[in-house]
Amino acid sequence: MTNGKHPNVSEERWQAIIRNDAAYDGRFFYAVSSTGIFCRPSCKSKPPKRENVRIFADAEQAKAAGFRPCKRCKPDGRPLPDTEWVEQIANYIDAHYQEKLTLETLADMCHGSPFHLQRTFKRVKRMSPGEYIQQCRINQAKMALTHSRRSVADIALDVGVGSPAYFITLFKKATGLTPAEYRSSQKR
Repeated sequence: MTNGKHPNVSEERWQAIIRNDAAYDGRFFYAVSSTGIFCRPSCKSKPPKRENVRIFADAEQAKAAGFRPCKRCKPDGRPLPDTEWVEQIANYIDAHYQEKLTLETLADMCHGSPFHLQRTFKRVKRMSPGEYIQQCRINQAKMALTHSRRSVADIALDVGVGSPAYFITLFKKATGLTPAEYRSSQKR
């Protein structure tokens, strides 16, 4: 890094990315390390952080480096299959369940619209993204309750639920037991 600019991204290319300049399509592709997705310069997704951008000459180079094509701009010319797209989103949720995740955040991350994300995720996973996030949080809480002595309030915060009272309500709705009852039942 020099002068706060990523050495892989020239100023010309960076301007093409943030302006969604279609004139640069086919001249290069950019990938975003924080999402694992690559795009055309004209992609209308939220601009990435410059330090997370990598430039590739073609789609095959980006794929070879482990990046997946964007669902929105289809940089390899083929749409990403819905099941693969939903798995990409589920993997992101699995890794970030403790953060504040909204449909809009997930849609930005995976380069899709919130409406399409909600509908497609529900069709593929048989639950909404919000239900998947809650399930992930409850599963992590179950492990913490079983394998630690941490307080229910601490576990609630660790799994991304800011209110212990709300966490207890969610947990009971999902399992039929309060967190304390669940912990006791696992010691038998």
